[in-house]
Amino acid sequence: MCDCLCALGPATTTGTTLFAKNSDRPPHEAQELEWFPARADGARTRTTYLEIPSVPETIGVVGSRPAWAWGVEHGVNEAGVAIGNEAIYTTRDPRDAPPGLIGLDLVRLGLERAPHAADAVAVITELLEQFGQGGSGHGDTERPYWSSFLVADANEAYVVETSGRTWAAEAVIRTRAISNRTTITSFDAEHRHPRQPVETRVDPRLRASRAVLESEAVTVEALKAHLRAHVGGESGWTVCMHVGNEEATTGAIVAELAPRAPRAKARFLLGAPCTSIFVPVFVGRPLGAPPPWRAFASLTPAHRAELDALEAELEADATDTRAWNAEAWLRVRSVLDRVSERER
Repeated sequence: MCDCLCALGPATTTGTTLFAKNSDRPPHEAQELEWFPARADGARTRTTYLEIPSVPETIGVVGSRPAWAWGVEHGVNEAGVAIGNEAIYTTRDPRDAPPGLIGLDLVRLGLERAPHAADAVAVITELLEQFGQGGSGHGDTERPYWSSFLVADANEAYVVETSGRTWAAEAVIRTRAISNRTTITSFDAEHRHPRQPVETRVDPRLRASRAVLESEAVTVEALKAHLRAHVGGESGWTVCMHVGNEEATTGAIVAELAPRAPRAKARFLLGAPCTSIFVPVFVGRPLGAPPPWRAFASLTPAHRAELDALEAELEADATDTRAWNAEAWLRVRSVLDRVSERER
């Protein structure tokens, strides 16, 4: 489960593309926020389940990676492309597919190999056709699924939806939200899973995301508030998700993709958005040392006021310098250590 949104420049207060996503995963699955520098892999690249041909050189990427996987849930590359994926189900059973690329792999491959959103769509769909999807999208249980993607850069964005090796892509006009279902009209008519409970577990979240985007002009703060909101469903199936031991939001991103900025500014969050903090980083600068995921996962609503103050301070002070990312994480670590000390 996940929710992903974007608004192109004409629909935002800043005139820049805004991209946002919640990563809904098993509640105790750690995510690592990592910098993957540009590299040459030799002849082959090892993904989660497959080795595939490499490219001469990749693009540097900051991405949020479930600790067991090669791929990432969401990320931004040095060229200013952002990608996030969603689990979707169709009339084709993913359990029958042999090991292939999973949605997490395709997100990272698109980011590492594409300087523009349209190029990322081509990378994802060409690799999908060549190698197919297959294998579990969870590290601790056999749970395969198909994927949809929201791909954006400073000037344009696309939705890609898949069923096995079959796919469809659609350009975003001003704003777009996706969730755990098919949304491209023709693809949905042909491939929607007939028994998936989208009416109760997906559509309320999707409607809530669309409502945020319809309230133009879209702001960073509105997207952050939305990703933190317990709206859009019952029994924990909300945008900020808490469904017992089954599913929870364990990471998030709000990225700003400016057409003339030298670097994308991305606000990454580890843990649950309602109890954690968005930390602004500049993609392509040294990432610094994010605290481990469990340090954020242990936060509670009782810490909200202190975290809000830190988040506002980081937003006000964020500067595109070589030292900023490391400094931001040091400030975060200081507050986390203080909270932890009080809890002992």
